[in-house]
Amino acid sequence: MHDRARARALPHRATRLDFLLPKEKIWCPAKNTQIPVPPVSDPNLFHRPGYAQDLARQLLEPGPLDEGLRSGVFLSGIRRIGKTTFIRQDFIPALLERGALTLYVDLWTDRTRPPMTLMLEAVRAAASELQHPASGLLQKLRRVKGVDFGAAGISLSLQLDALGTPGGASLADVFVELVKKGQGHVVLVIDEVQQAMATQDGQDMLFALKAARDRVNTATDLPGRLLIVGTGSHKSLVTDMATRRSQAFAGAHTASFEPLGKDYVEWFLRRVEAAGLVAPPLEAAMEGFRSVGSRPEELAKAVRQFQDEVAAGRGADAGTVFATICATLATAAAELDIQSIEEAGELAVLAFSRIAAGQHRGLFAAETLATFSAALGREVSPNDMTPAIEKLVSANLIVRKGHGSFEIADPFVRHVWLQHLQMRQTLSQPETPQPAKPGSAAGAS
Repeated sequence: MHDRARARALPHRATRLDFLLPKEKIWCPAKNTQIPVPPVSDPNLFHRPGYAQDLARQLLEPGPLDEGLRSGVFLSGIRRIGKTTFIRQDFIPALLERGALTLYVDLWTDRTRPPMTLMLEAVRAAASELQHPASGLLQKLRRVKGVDFGAAGISLSLQLDALGTPGGASLADVFVELVKKGQGHVVLVIDEVQQAMATQDGQDMLFALKAARDRVNTATDLPGRLLIVGTGSHKSLVTDMATRRSQAFAGAHTASFEPLGKDYVEWFLRRVEAAGLVAPPLEAAMEGFRSVGSRPEELAKAVRQFQDEVAAGRGADAGTVFATICATLATAAAELDIQSIEEAGELAVLAFSRIAAGQHRGLFAAETLATFSAALGREVSPNDMTPAIEKLVSANLIVRKGHGSFEIADPFVRHVWLQHLQMRQTLSQPETPQPAKPGSAAGAS
């Protein structure tokens, strides 16, 4: 299981105790006792230690070109490509191994609850765990940092119950204490961070975190920094968070999440063969994996269907059979996105098609508007173009890359859309009349 479904299955998730440590028990404030959790490292999961260590090193030990990462790092990637699994299973353990006190909050844990509420619960739970000397977190920090935090654990000089209330401690107050008492960097990882942009409460949370970052990182008497990492599936919104001046983290670093590659496909095929099943050829599997958007779930579906084809005696040309399966799955997976494009309106369809064809700029140019006007049989003005573009952006179909420049948010959807257009054009072409055969009624005189 490679998506957030595994994360939601963890028994400790409901308590918001999101320190991800290789330990058997964690402290649960709600029950006032230690509760068991499953081991973090699951042999059935594919791990990416190299990628995780590179990100952790750049964040915690920045070189001269990495200093900007300390303003914030926002990673975006399409849905179901393993972002959350990587963050929880590889990236956070890599941060902890380098001595960073790491907090994690998932804003999709419960989308009916305000983001600030989820954040405050995660911070309170983290601070509560620090107060217990037997907690796995303190044991981890002692081992990695070589610091003796005392027999009583780490106690913050703040009233956690009043955190975030009028007259109570602020997030900035808490993070100053965590950096000071933890004697090093604190990293806050926010999964599905774009959810914060949907409400005023979420926007307030982001500005409160910016204030905390600025207060910690400009202090001269603290032993570490507050480093904020956001991940999200809505590429447009995640990009806007770091590029629009009105946003709390304007100027932060943005990057695309690195999708799984050939090493993952090889690992998966080895597991298939170890289970006594028939694996498709590596090159066909790799090409198929890319065609379904580098989504592990879709690859697993394709291999399951491939077993049926083999069992039915249709697996002789394995590469072609597997490619057909993957193409069918890719089209099915993109149906909702294709529907969203078409429902955005005729003008939005023309704009999306133009961007998908590689023309990222010039949507508002006179020549483009004239082309669209001719295609629609009516005049198209810049005022018409603006809402069409906004529909595509808000639906996470295109991303602003700069002033007047856009790109398709999901390369997988772009590929399927271009195939969709080609098929429509082929079907719309009139059939070429065939010459009458000699002696036929049409040719008789």
